Amino acid sequence: MAKIENGRQSVDTRSIRTISSTHIDDESSLGSDSEINGFTSDRRTDKYGFIGGAQQYSEETAQDVPPEVLRQREVKWLDMLNHWDKWMIKRFDKVRLRSQKGIPPALRGRAWLYLSGGKVKKEQNQGKFQELDSQPGDPKWLDVIEKDLHRQFPFHEMFVSRGGHGQQDLFRVLKAYTLFRPEEGYCQAQAPIAAVLLMHMPAEDAFWGLVQICEKYLPGYYSPGLEAIQLDGEILFALLRRVSPLAFRHLEKHKIDPILYMTEWFMCAFSRTLPWASVLRVWDMFLCDGVKIIFRVGLVLLKCMLGTREKLKACQGQYETMELLRAIEPRYMQEGYLVREILEVPVTARDVEREHHTQLKRWKKNRGELNFRPPPRMHGARLIMLAEPPRRQDLQQNPTIVLEVPQSTLQLKKGKEERKSKKKRSMKKSPPIVEIPNPYPLPNDPTPPPPPSDPPAPPPVRDETPETVPQTDTDSPQQQQAPTTDLPPAKESPLQRSTQSLSSTEQDTYL
Repeated sequence: MAKIENGRQSVDTRSIRTISSTHIDDESSLGSDSEINGFTSDRRTDKYGFIGGAQQYSEETAQDVPPEVLRQREVKWLDMLNHWDKWMIKRFDKVRLRSQKGIPPALRGRAWLYLSGGKVKKEQNQGKFQELDSQPGDPKWLDVIEKDLHRQFPFHEMFVSRGGHGQQDLFRVLKAYTLFRPEEGYCQAQAPIAAVLLMHMPAEDAFWGLVQICEKYLPGYYSPGLEAIQLDGEILFALLRRVSPLAFRHLEKHKIDPILYMTEWFMCAFSRTLPWASVLRVWDMFLCDGVKIIFRVGLVLLKCMLGTREKLKACQGQYETMELLRAIEPRYMQEGYLVREILEVPVTARDVEREHHTQLKRWKKNRGELNFRPPPRMHGARLIMLAEPPRRQDLQQNPTIVLEVPQSTLQLKKGKEERKSKKKRSMKKSPPIVEIPNPYPLPNDPTPPPPPSDPPAPPPVRDETPETVPQTDTDSPQQQQAPTTDLPPAKESPLQRSTQSLSSTEQDTYL
């Protein structure tokens, strides 16, 4: 039965679980999801793939880079990615600076995978994703995942179609994670994280990127009880006292708990809050420098919205304050402004860790021990790499598209190579050396011996004079080409009868 989906009728009522279990190959694809739903003729997608919504590209919220600058950055990032271990160990400050300037869109997916350590994790667990993907999964989690698929970026062409390729890959990635970490299972905030990764890389790479974010960058965020996100809320509130005392006092006065406004910010890494150009820039820095970037973004937004007395006059209570934080002014989320403010916030990874220990002690004093102990948090790509040193082959870029060459093409190529090799061998053979008689013999050269009879015999060997070659009417090409004259024939002199080579020692001395 037809139903209304994304503003138009759709007759696709199949379960995403049924579709994904058929393992539709790429050759049977009907096109992009927006083409299946007919959006290409009705609406235009922006350069990020959005066909509408609040995160669609606009000149007011984005900061375009000139093409020539973009090409230069691509060359620099290609060099870094090809020598990743050296750059991370010896010149990480340069990697950080280039991440702050923005990763080129053409290389963003590959750079994210290298920064997060997902590339190394993938190479060290070859075939693991395929193994998890082939398993049926826990029905308890599959039902929840399937209900959340259509909520993830419904205005993006990759996820606009129910049962499309984007939703299929998202289902596969989330299902694989529930099998990879069954003690954690699935959390709704993982879906937008995985969706952002899928916009830039294949499903297997997105899976390992999700694993690294959940285990290294935001450990414990998606575990039962959400204790880690509550602890980070207290850390954010404590850091706000130093960054914006006015905003801190206002939130403390109205008893607004941080968990009320920062949960979606932190758990989704601002992917559902900021304009898309700003989301990408925040993720570039977040995957390079770690969770301190997420704290800085939250502090910037709180300072901008609650950091002045004029702002506080408009929110005299808890409800007004929460409404203000849900509707952040676009000018504060503009890409250029937000990145500048993030870099100026005086919060380091050491500050976050120091405050983490303080809040953890307070938590244990007031609430007891944590029910779920997450692994230690890694502050940035360099610490992740040092904690798990990669092998050289783990960082090699493997081709993502492999074409099978037909047998006839291989035979034709082999025949061409054989002909080329034969031609080279024939060119290597040197022509026979032709001995040219000496046109300038010495006066004391003896008369050459008579021509040898047939079969030719070796010329006589003399003790004092060098070997000479008999001269006949047909031996010398110069004599054949000499023009005839009417002068009477002159008496044959020893000079004319000499054919001694110029390489003799006497000739060299004479010349």
